[in-house]
Amino acid sequence: MNGWEQVLALLSSPLMQRALVAAVLVGAAAPVVGTFLVQRRMALMGDGVGHVALTGVALGWLVGSWAAVSPADSLAVPGAVVAAVVGSVVIELVRERGRTSGDLALAIMFYGGIAGGVLLIKLAGGTNANLMSYLFGSISTVSTGDLWWTAALAVLVLVVGVGLRWALFAVSHDEEFARASGLPVRALSMVVAVLAALTVTISMRVVGLLLVSALMIVPVAVAQIVSRSFGRTMLLASAIGVGVSVVGLVITYWNDVPPGATIVVLAIGLYATAAVAHPIVARRRAAGRDPHPDVLDDVLVAASDPACAPEPSPGPGTTGR
Repeated sequence: MNGWEQVLALLSSPLMQRALVAAVLVGAAAPVVGTFLVQRRMALMGDGVGHVALTGVALGWLVGSWAAVSPADSLAVPGAVVAAVVGSVVIELVRERGRTSGDLALAIMFYGGIAGGVLLIKLAGGTNANLMSYLFGSISTVSTGDLWWTAALAVLVLVVGVGLRWALFAVSHDEEFARASGLPVRALSMVVAVLAALTVTISMRVVGLLLVSALMIVPVAVAQIVSRSFGRTMLLASAIGVGVSVVGLVITYWNDVPPGATIVVLAIGLYATAAVAHPIVARRRAAGRDPHPDVLDDVLVAASDPACAPEPSPGPGTTGR
């Protein structure tokens, strides 16, 4: 089977079609929210929300088992959405307080979330394989129902995140300035928190709850190396997220490797490459520039252009007229 036949086989598989759509949606949406989290210096918020979301997954699974819903994990995504939104709001409220006790409360919530999720999944009859699929992603098992949830939440995240990007950037960059400008700081901060929660839930099938923060943050870190504009950074980060998600998924189609870990490793590898290459390229560009463009170039132009030559000074015995 040649290369084109392999590509056609990949694209004709219903399973891979769903997985590719999910990868594109998650890869585009996650860095949009990550851009705001980086500005707020809350890069690890996605990781914390992911811990809490695991309890929501387990609760959905447990309710599905008790209600004899088939499949049993069909309520996992709604449960994760509820738990992640509640957890993100609590995190934002604790952040507002800015006290040391808040850090302790967050730590207890994070560890309690993952411990409770593991325990409840076991009580619901889940296996280690089910648990690992949510912790580290299992994009190859994305169902049609999962894809609808992912599409709806990803579109919501993109519409709100891009539509309110300047207001959300103002709040994320400098809350005091945003408050002085008349922006509803608390409401906008809650919007960022809820967007982060929704991003975690749509990403858990692609990269897993423990790796979702990487897909939100690493593409933004790469984009910041080569771009200084907020708008360009967000656009480039989203493109990088889509790229590494699709490439990572294609790699896992032909190789038996975990998709979530592959996507994250690709993103980190791209960051390392950009971090090393960008200073070298910048130095070469600087070396190729004229260090005194306004002095030497003007002298050379004036010397070679007769029109720029100075008029001869009047000789002795002349009036200068």
